[in-house]
Amino acid sequence: MHITTALRPLLRPFENTGRSVAFLVAGGLVQLAPMLVLALPWLPGGPTEVLSVLLAVFVPLGVLIGATPLLTAVQRARFRGRLGVEIPRPFAVEGASRRERALQWLRSEPAWRQVAYHLVAGPLIALAGVITLLVWAVSIAAFGVYLWMWVVPFPYRPDMLGTATQAAYVTAAGLAGIYGSAWLSNALARLDTRAAMTRLGPSRAEQLARRVEEVTESRAGMVDAADAERRRIERDLHDGAQQRLVSMAVNLGLAKVTLTDLPDDARKVIDEAHREAKEAITELGNLVRGLHPAVLEDRGLDAALSGIAERTPIPVRVRVDLQSRPSAAIEAVAYFVVSEALANVVKHAQASRADVAVERFGGILLVVVSDDGVGGADPSGGTGLAGLAKRVASVDGTFSVSSPVGGPTVVTVELPCAL
Repeated sequence: MHITTALRPLLRPFENTGRSVAFLVAGGLVQLAPMLVLALPWLPGGPTEVLSVLLAVFVPLGVLIGATPLLTAVQRARFRGRLGVEIPRPFAVEGASRRERALQWLRSEPAWRQVAYHLVAGPLIALAGVITLLVWAVSIAAFGVYLWMWVVPFPYRPDMLGTATQAAYVTAAGLAGIYGSAWLSNALARLDTRAAMTRLGPSRAEQLARRVEEVTESRAGMVDAADAERRRIERDLHDGAQQRLVSMAVNLGLAKVTLTDLPDDARKVIDEAHREAKEAITELGNLVRGLHPAVLEDRGLDAALSGIAERTPIPVRVRVDLQSRPSAAIEAVAYFVVSEALANVVKHAQASRADVAVERFGGILLVVVSDDGVGGADPSGGTGLAGLAKRVASVDGTFSVSSPVGGPTVVTVELPCAL
């Protein structure tokens, strides 16, 4: 056990050497192929005229550029099969036809990164790999020089094998070459992996853009799921608990009317229970509207905001100009922004009137709530406006407040909505 532990640092260069050598052998076969294609026209008896020279240059180059997707697929399979490294694919090009997609691909940056790898980086690394494999062969042969001296009889032994003392030096050189070849094989495998990741896969900017899209989609899914859950709770409360309270209030009302011969104390208890039941129904209705008003889902923003305006104790003018309904999540955010903003107007603004405007400009839903109150609203001074800002930010919207001392106060919200 102690011997194995002591030898472990010496054996560390050989941990992944087998995979690296197999990787370099496969790379020599694949990565040098483009160079062979470019060199074929220049073999003895090649082109001499100007036109022939141009054709000998550009035709193989065009073939290699056209074969770049195939070469890239082969390289991805090589990295996956030999090293277990998965090279992500760049963004797919878009186009109605194959010709449009091919032209779009030729104009894209990932295409020329791949071409650069297959024509420059790949062949250079493959050439270094071939040299490394030759060093492996020479080093192994040198390390086994004593074996050669034992196998070849003395009369037939070449002079290059030398004496036993010289063979010791050759053996040491071979051992050093084996260590160097193992280190170089692993280093070339890492270098090729890094080059392939940056040239055959998406760039850092593309990876960040893809990650941002994934995060945005994930957050949108969470927002939609939360909105769907609120609507489910609203339906459960409306169809379940609220209906039970209504039934109880009706029964208590009937008891008040029909049971006229009860003692005063009993009638007082029934009256109190009837009043509490009606108050509970009112409070539960407000809670249900706060979760997700049914009118918003059934009739849209115009009807839902008109209902808020009717319940507000000050005059509120509502103007909604929408050609089509936005998504349910955006509608819900717009509704709660207006509801909370008007609640703040009633509580703090000392206003005599308020205005609500909802319009759609392209892919933006603009919501503006203004009042003629005393102003001085500060988003950092409480949780109301800060909560609205967070709700708007959850769907990538923008939230701003203009409220100079003396008024007016204008809350502006821009919400993204698909065209």
